[in-house]
Amino acid sequence: MIGKENLFTDEQMKQFIANGYVIIKPNVPTSLHQTICEKLEEVVAKEGNPGNNLLPRIPEVQEVFDDPVVRGAFTSVVGPNYIMHPHRHPHHNGPGSKGGGWHKDSYWGYGKVRNHRCWWAMAFYFPQDTPIEMGPTAVMPGTHYYLSRNNDVSEVKFPACGEAGTMIIIHYDMWHQATANLTEKNRFMLKFEFARMQLPAEPTWNNQQENWQSIEGPEPANDQTVMWEHLWDWLSGKNVKKAPIQVNEKELSQWITALRIGTQPERLEATNKLGQLGENGKEAIPTLIDILGDPSEPVGLNAAYALGNIIDQESVSPLIETLNHDSEAVRRHAAYALTSVGPSATLELIDSLTHESDHVRANVAYVLGEIGSSNSASALAKLLDDDSVVVRRNVVESLGIIPNSFDISVPTLVKALEDSDKQIRFTSVLSLARIGPDAEDAIPALQGALKDEDRYVRGYAVEALKQIGSSESKEILLDFLMTMRWCPSTTRESTF
Repeated sequence: MIGKENLFTDEQMKQFIANGYVIIKPNVPTSLHQTICEKLEEVVAKEGNPGNNLLPRIPEVQEVFDDPVVRGAFTSVVGPNYIMHPHRHPHHNGPGSKGGGWHKDSYWGYGKVRNHRCWWAMAFYFPQDTPIEMGPTAVMPGTHYYLSRNNDVSEVKFPACGEAGTMIIIHYDMWHQATANLTEKNRFMLKFEFARMQLPAEPTWNNQQENWQSIEGPEPANDQTVMWEHLWDWLSGKNVKKAPIQVNEKELSQWITALRIGTQPERLEATNKLGQLGENGKEAIPTLIDILGDPSEPVGLNAAYALGNIIDQESVSPLIETLNHDSEAVRRHAAYALTSVGPSATLELIDSLTHESDHVRANVAYVLGEIGSSNSASALAKLLDDDSVVVRRNVVESLGIIPNSFDISVPTLVKALEDSDKQIRFTSVLSLARIGPDAEDAIPALQGALKDEDRYVRGYAVEALKQIGSSESKEILLDFLMTMRWCPSTTRESTF
């Protein structure tokens, strides 16, 4: 049980939602960081980068991630039963390095809609003192929601400098880079990834404020309040539309006009204002749909979340048709809008799973998972034989998120383990892990998945057997782990 003192405060959660990162310092002895750093130097020099074998090679690292401060941080952002992803990597930034380019990490494959809702998070841990000249990892605050670079004044570079033990917790989709190491020392950063296992039912941080409030510290250059409010509510387990705000015709007309001809800040303000109106903003729906492809990605995203607030009982068919737009950005923003609309869109979305367009079927499968309506599981399961690999990927991910449909989800996911696409297989196993004890019928298939050619299928199968937790799954898991046990003391110089 994590004490409230180790959970994020409301202000830290707001910083995480808006800026995409929070810096913490594990409460462990300084000597532990020193030991880790010394072992890293030795292992990298003698054996090369240990990659996914980092923990068995340097098991002291696990002590850092077991610390209540770290556990409290990840409990806050991805829930109390989060898992550590089987991929982890020590990033070595050597002396004289020029640094790296800005990038987002992939999801071990492409074609996935990136989640604004926090299903994934990362930790960058620095075991040594890391001043700016030593080449820390830099992040770009507020960019975890953007697929493209803005390349303007809104982009701020934040280097994660600090003393040994500094850890930066980031939303998985944050733009980041390694900066230049101007010293004669090695700089190490240990990257670990974490996954949420279930939809949030209540705040999992030390929550005091019921509703989103302005951040006390610096905010990103782009005001995306309408989106931040939605994500705050989702993380709080809320699924209720706010009461609409009254507006006169003149103000409504001014905001709609600003959407069409205003400056970028004016368009952002208009989307934020319209998003507060609820059903009273219906007149703006066509214009908001038109600007989902605004040249400014922040404006297009704000339009999506404003639509989610305004549309309730109205038909979502115009948004569903937008999922077949020529522009990938417009399709993506329409998917976020439909997700924000929520359960009232479910029936029309289910009907759209037979749409002739791969784009529509794939995005609808994604949205139904985010909405989490159990009555969509049966229709999603029928798409397991879809010709589109992207459709199938979204189907198996959604089936692991949708609650109370395990009689449909589990056999469908077991069948998906035979798919030729490895991303479908490892996502299916992750979904079975999310289902947990109710996936007990999948145990034989998971035992087979322990022999899969893909390392992440095998890694997730270990986690799924652990999450199921029956005596049978534990026996299979222990037998496998005993066979696969790796001795960290065995090296070329010391074989026995």
